[in-house]
Amino acid sequence: MHELPPLLVHGAEHAPGEGAGDLTSVMREAEEMLAAGDAAPDVLEQRKFDLALQLTERYRGLLSHWQWGDSVLEWIRQCEITFEGEDTLRKLLHPDVWPHASRASFVTLLMDKHVPTHGVVLEKAVGLRLTFRQPPPIDCFSNQFLLYLNATVADTAYQTWSRLIAQAPALFPPERFHFEVLDVNAE
Repeated sequence: MHELPPLLVHGAEHAPGEGAGDLTSVMREAEEMLAAGDAAPDVLEQRKFDLALQLTERYRGLLSHWQWGDSVLEWIRQCEITFEGEDTLRKLLHPDVWPHASRASFVTLLMDKHVPTHGVVLEKAVGLRLTFRQPPPIDCFSNQFLLYLNATVADTAYQTWSRLIAQAPALFPPERFHFEVLDVNAE
């Protein structure tokens, strides 16, 4: 049994009142999405508000995935240090340029260990983190990206990254590794 560093999960943090700012910035986008119709103004306003809420929730989901991806990549860096310190583990890692595609084995280990992610898809999370160095503000995203494209972009980024190595990545048997998963935002 090998002890790995704990996975410190940083959940998406929202400052008080940030939700209102998110909603305001998305209202223009929601207004552009609605087709001009002969509905009453109050009905149109409610539709615009509902659509803005939906876009904001999608953005928060994206932030949550990005935060998980960032936490996983940091954990992989910590695991590399652990692997370098042990002769039996050192030969499992290939010395390529960070972010090492062969490190997708650690993502597989997390999935094999059934780490509770609370609805976050690990491959998508790592893909989003590989795509965006920092979480972009909501204003940077189109409604099409938030509604349709972010999963495709994240999945493609992860799949491309994880397949960049010439040989098959090392598989880490889940029963041979132990680590804790800690939510650093939990009170």
